[in-house]
Amino acid sequence: MNLVSWALKWGISVEALEDLKHDIGIGPMPQSNQSESSISKMLRFEYAKQGVVLWRNNVGATYDEHGNFIRYGLANDTRKMNETIKSSDLIGIKPNGQFICREVKAGDWQYSGTEHEQAQLKFINLVLSKGGDAGFANSVDEAVSKK
Repeated sequence: MNLVSWALKWGISVEALEDLKHDIGIGPMPQSNQSESSISKMLRFEYAKQGVVLWRNNVGATYDEHGNFIRYGLANDTRKMNETIKSSDLIGIKPNGQFICREVKAGDWQYSGTEHEQAQLKFINLVLSKGGDAGFANSVDEAVSKK
């Protein structure tokens, strides 16, 4: 079953589904040749103007100088967890205390449903389900206008 057939099964219009996909950042996005890094920097700058604090959320694992294995980043308690849910690139807090996160992508990116993207979407959906502000971002205007 795909997303469209699920929506039709539950009586959700295709228009409503497309609106939802756009709002959470998996619908059609403006095309651009900007890198993920440049979009990330611009997002942090634009959100800072609104009083939003965003931090880079690096996720990975390594050994320290004593040979201890260390995992870092959100939702990375175990390898299995990291395979099923991937926390966003930028995490932070809005002036009203609301949690915010953005999974930053290059300007020409479009959601294709890879396992990696599905794991990223799982984190975004979790944040949204708890009242946070979350989504994919491959342009500054698109992400900042979501408010």
